[in-house]
Amino acid sequence: MNGHKLKVFCAVAETGSFSKASKMVNLTQPAVSLQIQALEESYEAALFERSGKNITLTPAGKLLYQYAKDILNLYSTVEKEINSLTGLSKGNLQVGASSTIGNYLLPTVIIAFKKKYPKIDVNLFVSNTKGIAELLNAGRIDIGLVEGDVPKQSFEVETLLEDELVLIMPPDHLWVKRKNISVSELLTQPVIMREDGSGTRQMIEKHLMANKISPNNLKMPLVLGSTEAIKTAVEHGMGVSILSNWTVKKEVQFGTLRTNTFRDIRFTRNFSIVFHKRGALAATAKEFFEFLKIFPFQNI
Repeated sequence: MNGHKLKVFCAVAETGSFSKASKMVNLTQPAVSLQIQALEESYEAALFERSGKNITLTPAGKLLYQYAKDILNLYSTVEKEINSLTGLSKGNLQVGASSTIGNYLLPTVIIAFKKKYPKIDVNLFVSNTKGIAELLNAGRIDIGLVEGDVPKQSFEVETLLEDELVLIMPPDHLWVKRKNISVSELLTQPVIMREDGSGTRQMIEKHLMANKISPNNLKMPLVLGSTEAIKTAVEHGMGVSILSNWTVKKEVQFGTLRTNTFRDIRFTRNFSIVFHKRGALAATAKEFFEFLKIFPFQNI
């Protein structure tokens, strides 16, 4: 038995799904099933109860899960202590980031990190905030960066920097030259939104409700799964949207999008570093964490 099989087992246990686990551990669903089958044959015991679409742990599975988490934490601790002993920053780093951070900030950060630590191999997984929390729970990533809320009972959360979201619109929109737009006027316009589970959408809805505007009353002709798709739709006059200022710098520079703000509300949020409470950070993740805390994001 090795750490990889245990990671696969824990991913299935925590998601309750072979298909979801396969995405988290980057294996096909049949390969995940074979890993679980090998564990069950090794212990001569069923680890999961399968009833229709529901998958739950058997008593043997619950026992293995308890020890598997401890074993995986020990692997992480051994790696950390050996790297500390040898004085070398090397190894693998699995980073997860929600869409805005992963697509618009982290590539520059990771390039700079690799220049400083060339012996650390970095893998970046980009998903929405909900997906990053699932990857952390499954032990698929060492550290995450998110723009939405995550359950603080499971994760350590460290604020990285503040992000402001701005109203975006095509260059010929009637709001381009206005300086006194009220947030309630969003109800008069088609508003293009991200999908459920997106940190951006989560934050927008939270701010709207705080201002007594129900998100259900918005006219949403399109719900799109990526920031790039939203920008394209707005450029083509399909509506307005609210996105991080980081994501539209190039479009504003080239004049294909315009931005504005509201007079009565400021859409702000924190980008946060998150990691699981269940164990100490691996040495590579700790190096990356410290690197993030001092990185000059204002220069991106």
